[in-house]
Amino acid sequence: MRGWCCFGVREEEEANTKGESGDMKEGLFSTEAEGKSQEFSFEAMANDRPETSQMGFSFGENEEKDLLLGMSVARDGGGNEVAGDGYAPWELTIGSSRYFERYTCASGQGLGEVDGLGCDEETSLGLGRGNHDRDFQYKRAKVLSDCQERHYAIAMSSGAETSTSSADGDQNISQGSVPSGNEMVLYLSLTPNGGDYGNPMDSNGEGDKDGGGNSTKIEDVEVRMDLTDDLLHMVLSFLDHIDLCRSARVCRQWRAASAHEDFWRFLNFENRNISAIQFADMCHRYPNATEVNICGAPDINSLVMKAITSLKYIETLIVGEGKLEDGFFHALADCSMLKSLNVNGATLGNGVQEITVFHDRLRHLQITKCRVLRISVRCPQLETLSLKRTNMAHALLNCPQLHELDIASCHKLSDAGIRLAATSCPLLASLDMSNCSCVSDETLREIALMCPNLRALNASYCPNISLESVRLPMLAVLKLCSCEGITSASMAAISDSYMLEVLELDNCSLLTSVSLDLPHLQNIRLVHCRKFVDLNLRSPMLSSITVSNCPALHRINITSSSLQKLMLQKQESLTTLALQCQSLQELDLTECESLTNSICEVFSDGGGCPMLRSLVIDNCESLTAVAFNSSSLVSLSLVGCRAMTTLELKCPYLDQVFLDGCDHLERASFFPVGLRSLNLGICPKLNVLRIEAPHMVVLELKGCGVLSEASINCPCLISLDASFCSQLKDDCLSATTASCPLIESLVLMSCPSIGPDGLFSLRWLSCLTLLDLSYTFLMNLQPVFESCLQLKVLKLQACKYLTDSSLEALYKEGALPALRELDLSYGSLCQSAIEELLACCTHLTHVSLNGCVNMHDLNWGYSGGQLFELSSFDDLSAICSSEIIQEPIEQPVRLLQNLNCVGCSNIKKVVIPPRARCFHLSSLNLSLSANLKEVDVTCSNLSFLNLSNCYSLEILKLDCPKLTSLFLQSCSIAEEIVEAAISNCNMLETLDVRFCPMIYSVNMGRLRVVCPSLKRIFSSLCAS
Repeated sequence: MRGWCCFGVREEEEANTKGESGDMKEGLFSTEAEGKSQEFSFEAMANDRPETSQMGFSFGENEEKDLLLGMSVARDGGGNEVAGDGYAPWELTIGSSRYFERYTCASGQGLGEVDGLGCDEETSLGLGRGNHDRDFQYKRAKVLSDCQERHYAIAMSSGAETSTSSADGDQNISQGSVPSGNEMVLYLSLTPNGGDYGNPMDSNGEGDKDGGGNSTKIEDVEVRMDLTDDLLHMVLSFLDHIDLCRSARVCRQWRAASAHEDFWRFLNFENRNISAIQFADMCHRYPNATEVNICGAPDINSLVMKAITSLKYIETLIVGEGKLEDGFFHALADCSMLKSLNVNGATLGNGVQEITVFHDRLRHLQITKCRVLRISVRCPQLETLSLKRTNMAHALLNCPQLHELDIASCHKLSDAGIRLAATSCPLLASLDMSNCSCVSDETLREIALMCPNLRALNASYCPNISLESVRLPMLAVLKLCSCEGITSASMAAISDSYMLEVLELDNCSLLTSVSLDLPHLQNIRLVHCRKFVDLNLRSPMLSSITVSNCPALHRINITSSSLQKLMLQKQESLTTLALQCQSLQELDLTECESLTNSICEVFSDGGGCPMLRSLVIDNCESLTAVAFNSSSLVSLSLVGCRAMTTLELKCPYLDQVFLDGCDHLERASFFPVGLRSLNLGICPKLNVLRIEAPHMVVLELKGCGVLSEASINCPCLISLDASFCSQLKDDCLSATTASCPLIESLVLMSCPSIGPDGLFSLRWLSCLTLLDLSYTFLMNLQPVFESCLQLKVLKLQACKYLTDSSLEALYKEGALPALRELDLSYGSLCQSAIEELLACCTHLTHVSLNGCVNMHDLNWGYSGGQLFELSSFDDLSAICSSEIIQEPIEQPVRLLQNLNCVGCSNIKKVVIPPRARCFHLSSLNLSLSANLKEVDVTCSNLSFLNLSNCYSLEILKLDCPKLTSLFLQSCSIAEEIVEAAISNCNMLETLDVRFCPMIYSVNMGRLRVVCPSLKRIFSSLCAS
């Protein structure tokens, strides 16, 4: 979908610029409505250079230019600046009417660029003047939507200058900017021609004669998108001034819309480098502006005086970061609509003197960070007044409607001055006098008497107040941070403020106890109170408590029906906690090292927190026996409770429990719990375990080496890992299998106490598919063969006591017909047993024989075809029969996919011919086989072969068309043998020959020639 809109075209310098009209339009905006042009203009700009002209506001590298000002310096014919009234002529432009109108004026003589291509005059695109005007008049964008590509035809011929005229006068278009029709014709295959869509033009500008049917097709796919002025106004209302200036560059409609006075009622020139002339022009263009910010602008006095005299409807004025003359405050009376005045960091008058502010309608006044000796304010409608950080010694206020007063950090204001200022405002509701070191209790008593409606008081950092004799019954917010005079005796005065909602007592170093019964208290803060010992709060509305870094705090008693979350971290001395919080859901007591076992009663049923869901008691090292009986607890964390030896949980909805670092836990009972998974392997001293979890799916006991008594009743349990539970006996395993019949994965690695009786109990596990008996002392696997008929994975690593006959049931009797993965690594089986197993168990997909020292060869080329049938003969002399050797019986297809023979130090030869029928073998790992000398593999599906660290390898023959990765690291094999081996591997991508002494990195190119599919070759020097 392509959108059509006209943009301004940058004009190149012409040799002859005198032909341009001298009375060219200038100004900010030019819009057309009902055939009449409306203009806002300044001085004419004659012969200005295209390089310095800008469309829209200027957005250069300087941040001051990013907001509003795009100035074009007018120059004379010689390139000199034209002087005006003592300043360089400039034009504040949106859309750059001078250049925009030159090409996209109402006459339609020039068109904008589409996708960066300059378009010729109107006839070359089939757009008449009337149609062009109509598009701008109704603000309609025409969009063509189809799958056809646009075609461009360019015809070059002898050129002649083409001049076009607009409604405003004749203007010549330079040849370098917009080529004439005699020079170049650009057309699109789908070009609108007026209201209809005709045929595309040929290179000579003539339309296609027989394209009537094509016009109908174009009309079918045309989509008209109407962007009305109202809709555009709504869209632009979300933009700030910078984005408005950018949007003004799009087209004439956007330029006019972005200049609407609704978007410029707030003239924000904060920290902008704007001159007095520019500011005056903006005030002239937008006389209805209601808010002005010139804080940080140069010469703010002249700017603000201009704003006062020009903007009659101004309501908000923000000035600062400069010098204001004496007449500024007197001139404010002329701003009859002014409601808000903000003077920040300004130098007033000639230095330290008196400021008088008289205004009948002013409602909000801020004079902050200003150096002044005396301030007098008489504003009958004033509601808020801020004199923060103003070094004044006297303040006279005559503001009967004042509600908020901020005199924070007025260090030179005396106690009497504060008293006089505050008591003169009978309707005062909020007073901030923080950091006023002179204020006393006497002043507070006077304020309480004269200001009965006072609701908020901030007296932080006032060292002389104690509140012992002050009564503020209507107070709702009280902040007394870092008040050295606040002690426990002050709580009596605070208790009288029965409407109090917020109380802050941070850094009150002499405060030892707080006991409050306030019905409306919602928020209390007690941070860094060094001597604070006892906290007793009773408030039904209390919802937030912040107590932190109070090292002496011993007791906490809280009663609240609204408190939902309580954080009491790092209260090292806390020993007693009493809570009656009906809505409490989250509690964090991390590193409360002095908490004892009695804390468990608080969080059990009937303890005062019936809705508690999350409890964190991490690193509470004084807890030894933890017992919770809660019907609401969902998450429990006891991380780092190293002294805990007993854990008893009766929480039917408990879903998460964290026991990391509970190294001394000996007895654990989860009866009942709602846990779905549990890991107790991090509790090495656990010896008694009882679990009743109807929803538990995964249980890990790995590492519970002394676990001897376990009662596990988890009917939904699927996975049980009891690795290294050396004391686990047959009776425990039998009880577990009877109560957990859905177990699919059972790991009993390094459980030497498990015997045949325990293995026979596996018959109750009808879904068992994975069994790990590695590192056990088993001698007979018959219980496994009889009980686990659905077994798919069997791991028997390092079972040293298994004999050659232990696995005969697998390859002679067809035991475990569903078995797919078998791990016999580090076993003691002999060569013949391994060969028979591989020959007969063709249904195996994964076989691991790592570290089998009795394995000498893996030769499926000599006997692999006969073993399957010979195993049924009793007379072994039949092996020597020449008839049998001459007529081998074809072996069935093997399902083997992965074969691992890592570290088989005595294996010397590996031969896998086609008749071995290993059609599914995809991975073969023979690494660390130090005596391996010959490898001959023919396998159509093999993709991974690892022969790393096979130091004796001499012969390598490969016929593996799908091999993608070959690892020969540290192999003493000749380069010619490798080249011959990989020549038949057409899909080989990765070859590792690092540390191969007979293969040199400089010859890697030869390997790539032999095997063009190679992408990565790793050699001892570099990887390519």
